[in-house]
Amino acid sequence: MGRGRGIITDPQRYLDPLTLAKVGQLELQARLLVEGYLSGTHRSPYHGFSVEFAQHREYVPGDDIKHVDWKVYGRTGRYYLKQYEEETNLVCWLVLDVSESMTYRSGEVSKFEYACLMAAALAHLTLRQQDSVGLVTFDDQIRHFLRPSSQPSHLKDIIGVMVQGPGREKSRMAPLFHDLAERIKRRGLLVILSDCLDDVPDVLSGLRHLRYNRHEVVLFHVLDAAELEFPFSEATLFRGLEQQPELLADPRALRASYLEQVQAFMTELQRGCRGMNIDYVSLRTDVDAAVALTGYLARRLSR
Repeated sequence: MGRGRGIITDPQRYLDPLTLAKVGQLELQARLLVEGYLSGTHRSPYHGFSVEFAQHREYVPGDDIKHVDWKVYGRTGRYYLKQYEEETNLVCWLVLDVSESMTYRSGEVSKFEYACLMAAALAHLTLRQQDSVGLVTFDDQIRHFLRPSSQPSHLKDIIGVMVQGPGREKSRMAPLFHDLAERIKRRGLLVILSDCLDDVPDVLSGLRHLRYNRHEVVLFHVLDAAELEFPFSEATLFRGLEQQPELLADPRALRASYLEQVQAFMTELQRGCRGMNIDYVSLRTDVDAAVALTGYLARRLSR
């Protein structure tokens, strides 16, 4: 079941001007409050001891005396602490599936290419907000771990990893997500782009670990139209991906059962995500990427 790899090697391909122009009116905002900052903004609602002075408050036993304003004490004889507003930034991690199944395509773009278009647009948005974005690519293990940066030039580094294309390994999402949960200490927004072709309970177990660490998680579930509709009618040789064998079959005899299993797979994944307060976003590669992304971001902003 496949029509070749079709790997794009031009980095500019992932910066489609139409896609970026359409999403340019919307800012990527995280829906949940994460440690020390309100996602999508640059002013924390919490008072910390950072850079910009906000106000004084009276000392109470147990406070760190290093923040006492001794000039105020000299004038008043009372202890007051300096409080500051913390300048904060969203940290967005793009977690991109580069397993072999992502190479499948029945139309103009593969699942991998579609995921890269979405990831590039999100990276562009995040950097334009002067927030930080990092990239993780994975199959059965982490292949690249590009730490977040807010520098505009970081986009080239991200695209440079993308254009290396997917590999030939299968995905193993549960151990990967457990690994990420241990590596990424600061809470942030994790955007996962994958076809999720793995055992759903294992996928949900890994996602649960990320949520346990209080990351906000968005799952972009990328599937090809043919995977969703199974439009084949004649005897077909289905080419196995991710170490699966070839299979010659009559699609008409398989179609009803196949579609039932696909629907059950997606329903189980979506229900599990909802139970963990994870945004589950189903994406089809035959739907314009700009329409899909702007629609999702508009829904987030409306919340």
